[in-house]
This record gives sequence, C-alpha cells and structure tokens, in this order.
Amino acid sequence: MKALQKGDKKLLNAWAFYDWANSVYSLVIASAIFPIFYELIFKNRGNNVVYIFGYEIKDTAMITFVTALAFLIVAFISPFLSGIADYVGNKKAFMRFFCYLGGLSCISLYWFNLDNLFLSYTAYLLGLIGFWASLVFYNSYLPDIAYPEQQDRVSARGFSMGYIGSTILLIINLAMVMFPDKFYITAENPDRAREIAMRTSFLMVGIWWIGFSHITYYYLPKGASTGHKVTKAVLFDGFKELKLVWKQLQQNIILKRYLSSYFVFIMAVQTVMLVATYFGATEINWTTPSQKTTGLIISILVIQLVAVLGAFLTSRASGKFGNINTLIFLNAFWAVLCVFAYFVTEPNEFYIVAGFVGLVMGGIQSLARSTYSKLLPETEDTASYFSFYDVTEKIGIVIGMSIYGIIDQVTGSMRNSIVFLATFFIIGVILLLRIPKNNLLSNN
Repeated sequence: MKALQKGDKKLLNAWAFYDWANSVYSLVIASAIFPIFYELIFKNRGNNVVYIFGYEIKDTAMITFVTALAFLIVAFISPFLSGIADYVGNKKAFMRFFCYLGGLSCISLYWFNLDNLFLSYTAYLLGLIGFWASLVFYNSYLPDIAYPEQQDRVSARGFSMGYIGSTILLIINLAMVMFPDKFYITAENPDRAREIAMRTSFLMVGIWWIGFSHITYYYLPKGASTGHKVTKAVLFDGFKELKLVWKQLQQNIILKRYLSSYFVFIMAVQTVMLVATYFGATEINWTTPSQKTTGLIISILVIQLVAVLGAFLTSRASGKFGNINTLIFLNAFWAVLCVFAYFVTEPNEFYIVAGFVGLVMGGIQSLARSTYSKLLPETEDTASYFSFYDVTEKIGIVIGMSIYGIIDQVTGSMRNSIVFLATFFIIGVILLLRIPKNNLLSNN
C-alpha cells in the first residue's frame, strides 16, 4: 500500500493500536492473572520459598529478581538493536520479532510449574524481554509519525486503547476463572479448574498480542532504508550512538535534567505497577481464596478503567498547566499513595488505593513519553534517542525492583518495600523543579 504521510489520522491510529495488542501482556500477565496464579501454585505446594544455588529465596522476592534480570537484559541489548535498526533502516522488523518472542513466551506459560522452575522462569523472563524490547521500537516511531502538537494526544490515545483492549480480555479471563464450568473447563476440584482457566488465559494473551499487532504492522512505515547489511562493525553502533546522544545531552540542559528526573520517578512507577498484585495477594486480609482472586482482578479492572480517564485528564492538564507542572503534581500524588499503601490491610482500602493508582498510572507514563518526544532535537535518528530513553527506564527499573526485592527478602514484608518507593517520587519532584522553563513544557 501507499505510505501514509506523517500526521495522517489512519497512521496515528494504527500506531496507537499496538497498545491495544500488547497491553494484554502488561495487564493479564504482569499485573493480574499471573501473580494470582503464581501465589496459588506456591500455596498449593505448602510453602512460599524457592531454592536457587543452595539459597532459600522468598517466592515474591524471586519473581522480583527475575523481573529485574529481564530489564537488565533489555537495557543491555537495546543499544545493539537500535544500532542495527538505524543501519539497515527497518525498525518494524525488530519490533515484530520481539512481539513474536513475547507472544510465544506467553503461550508457553501455560506449562509453568514448580517441578521445572528453570524453564518456567525462563518463559516468564523471555515474555518480559519481548514486551519491553518491542516497545523500544514502538516508542521510537512516535516522532516519526506525529507532529509535536499531536504527540501528547496520540500518546494518551495509545495508552487509552491499551487499557480498553486489555480490560476486555481480562473480563473474559475473569469469567473463565470464576466460572470455569461455563467455559467447559473441568477438573477434580474447583481450585484445579481455576488454575487451568488461568493457564488458558496465558494462551489467549499470546494469540491476542500477535494477532492484533498485524494491524499496526500493516500501516507503519518500514523505516528509512539505507541499503546496508548488518556486519560485525555495526553491532556496536548502538553504543556509539548512545555515547553521541550522551555528549549532545551535555549541551541540552533541559533534556538532560528531564532524563535525570525521569530516571528516578519511572523506577518507582514501574516497580509499583509490577508488584502491586503480589502486594495485594500477600498483604491484604482476604476472607477466602475465592474472595482474594475476585478482589484482586476487580482491583486491576478498576485501575484499568480509571486509567483511561486519567490519561485523558492528564493530557488536558498538560495543555493547560504545562507538561512539567503536571508531572510534578503526579509525582507528589504517587508519593502520598505509597505512604498510604503502607497502612492498607483491608480489601475496601485496597480498592480505594487501586482507583487512585489508576488515575495517575496511565497519565504519568503517557505524559513522560510525549514530553521526551517534544524535547528531542531535530533528527532522523529517533531510534537512538528513544533507545537512550528506554535504557534509562530499564536501568531505573532494575534498581527499583532489586531494592524492592532485597527489602522484601530481608524484612519479610512487602509493606516496607512499597513505602520506601515514596522516596523516589519525592526526589523526582525535586529534580523536575530544576528544569528550566520551556514553551513546550510549561505554560507559565
């Protein structure tokens, strides 16, 4: 088909539709069904520890460390990937490869079991790598397909579509888990039937992700082809590009200070989002296992539905008050939520926190991405700049998840870990206040 022009509505919608495709992973696998499934299989075994290399590690700490390892790998390989993608001019092929890797890994989680933890954790690890590595290229398309004045709205649209699409699949999965017999899922006991329903939901995530992503691939441009082939010489081009970006940052004080603040607050945002359901499963006083399963999934649904409104309100607020002022408010709000979560013990309290998390979750991610895109200098090398952005994010998440897991392992409570994250949001506010005024970022 004929290539669509930058700013074309059909192209913008196609780009945003990848959020519809891949967000089922972040919701069903990372946030909702898999954490409940993970807690269930350890409960059925009768203990909550994993033995690795002779060490006894708490199950929640172990999944946190595996997650941190995945982000460390993504942070390491992103420069290689962006260098190759820029050289051969085909970002879409790399985006598609990691989409398939992630989707197939989700499907393989159907066979996750405690008798073969190495392969099980490997499937979970590869799913994370596929999801986040594909986003390196997805995010880098934003300045290629949208003009600066469109980027806040398009970025918010992507997150909103992701919340809606993933919520639809989660509702179906919730019905499967709560009423497995209605979906012809039978077993010797109700717990086993729910477990099979959860495993089936992992299959559905992989199929949904891979299937719907083809709508995006159909319309997105391939990239600026150079006619070059990949050789050993270009493998390290990504690191050279990162070094060049780093040098250019020294001359761009606004972008440099923004990335410093982003590094701090995004490690806390992503850590909270990645561990929230594990926190709810272990730290909240649920009456029955059935109430726990239902309550946790309802909490995630509340977060997703409120997040659509949150992304929209944040986009409007940034237009009225400026990007940086809005980000400062969101960080302060997150800090208060982390402190409040420390004292939450009952389901109703957890639902309230979930609602407020949803209100600020999508908004801060969407606005952070579009703010960075606005600050980029005039360049065709957007993949390298967004690779730097993604490496910054991933290293931050590695640090955040590692600290979280260590505190959980040492103190035996995730409450101590969650309240500690408030510190990062406070530092984020301080760093955002140091950013010079700019007409793209502040309307004051």
